[in-house]
Amino acid sequence: MTRTLAHSLYHISKKENWNFRLFSLYDTRYDLMSQYLPPENYTGFNNSRLSLGFRSIKEASHSDIVILNHINFALIGIVIKLFNPKCPVWLIAHGIEVWRPLSFIKRTFLNRYCDKIICVSNFTKHQMIARHRSDPDKCVVLNNAVDPFIKLPEAFDKPEYLLNRYGLGPSNQVIFTLTRLASSEQYKGHEQVIKAVASLKQEFANIKYILSGQYDSVEEIRIRSLIDKYDVRDEVILTGFLNENELTDHFLLADLFVLPSKKEGFGIVFVEALACGLPVICGNADGSTDAIKDGKLGTAINVDDLSELQNTIVRYLNTPLTLDKRKNLQKECLQYFDEKYYQEHLLKLLNNEQAA
Repeated sequence: MTRTLAHSLYHISKKENWNFRLFSLYDTRYDLMSQYLPPENYTGFNNSRLSLGFRSIKEASHSDIVILNHINFALIGIVIKLFNPKCPVWLIAHGIEVWRPLSFIKRTFLNRYCDKIICVSNFTKHQMIARHRSDPDKCVVLNNAVDPFIKLPEAFDKPEYLLNRYGLGPSNQVIFTLTRLASSEQYKGHEQVIKAVASLKQEFANIKYILSGQYDSVEEIRIRSLIDKYDVRDEVILTGFLNENELTDHFLLADLFVLPSKKEGFGIVFVEALACGLPVICGNADGSTDAIKDGKLGTAINVDDLSELQNTIVRYLNTPLTLDKRKNLQKECLQYFDEKYYQEHLLKLLNNEQAA
């Protein structure tokens, strides 16, 4: 999200003759991906919170607007407003980091010093208002966009090298999940998909479930025990971390993307899948519904209802995914989530701030 935001702000600033700088706490100057931003517009602080704080406060003393991309920067936001009260300070509100009780400092920032809360989904906006009594007039929704540098396919053939890697053939129907697999975040729903595959393998003899994402040792043990428990060793392929340059090809390899999560702030992976012409099943209790435009682009289900998940998978697998369907799905996705629309919305927000 931050890469796309930085890329958009940089290009808006060039067009409007504004100055823009991105500060990154955890990255170094060597971590910059220059296609998103030139080095002169970027500073990485290599996890030095003190240096980031001082530089941010100094820079903000002559800035017209400051955007914080995480609630953990609340203290910096407060100090910026104390030194430069006229400088608007915005917060990007994503998901679980603002869906829980907040510290006194974070609550103080939200209620007294934050001028605008940019929520990545309607669900997050509702959470900010309900949980933290945020001013509804301060909360606006800006959905995430498709990464401007993702390799969008023009042809939709299944990549031969991945078919060979995973031992797949033309008859295999592939379900794909890509997510962070952390033992501390067991709300992604991949356990439900494993159960569903176990029930469906009799009806779909060539079904395969590719489960991808970096996992810790505890979660790997849990997933492999689930695979053994539900007897899907031949159906489930656990890949681990995927290189970014293979992401599009994995979307092309699959016939269906399934991530029945309960706590997605938005779910950029959904729009990435859709932009590659891949149908999506997601959960209906979080920000995922924004990514599928409330059912226009995909299907949201009750993630606790295994029968609903199974029936939805069956419906998709029984409907051939044709070339035309993939092309149309990609086109429809980009009508909502292409970066140019993201930039237009962002510019409107910035101009409204300047006018105020």
